[in-house]
Amino acid sequence: MRVLLKAEDYEKVLPRLAAEVIEKENMDKLSIVGIRRRGDYLAVRLKKLIEEKINIDIPIGAIDINLYRDDLSTLSEFPEIKETDIPFDITGKTILLVDDVLYTGRTIRAALNALFEYGRPQRVVLLVLVDRFGRELPISANYVGLALNVPADQYISVRIKELEGEDIVLLKDKA
Repeated sequence: MRVLLKAEDYEKVLPRLAAEVIEKENMDKLSIVGIRRRGDYLAVRLKKLIEEKINIDIPIGAIDINLYRDDLSTLSEFPEIKETDIPFDITGKTILLVDDVLYTGRTIRAALNALFEYGRPQRVVLLVLVDRFGRELPISANYVGLALNVPADQYISVRIKELEGEDIVLLKDKA
């Protein structure tokens, strides 16, 4: 097990990502949607960081992708379905889609399928805390906190204080 990001690293990476979004995106059209289970918490933090820098209220939502996964039947006999909460019209907006780790691209594909059930955004841009490469689909992130090539026999474990009581990203061996 190796520590990739500690709490103090989160305090540097997330403000940097927020600053990049402010610099490159049209804030008047921006809405944020976090992918449940950790992307939604990261989205809330990013919203706060962006709004601290500029005086604008950014719509925010959270999306559950479990019903859109192509591996749903292999995950569990009774997969946990969480609520999708997108309390605004996404049509014509730039959606900042937020997740913790980008790996194969399948989670993002599922998120895009789910998102388009709620309208037709003008653009969708992707922000991830960690890009570990190893894509199976032609998907890439627009904003990346940490990028590294991880061997197939290892995985990234993201812990966030809202769920696990600490902010840390670990590289672990698969059992």
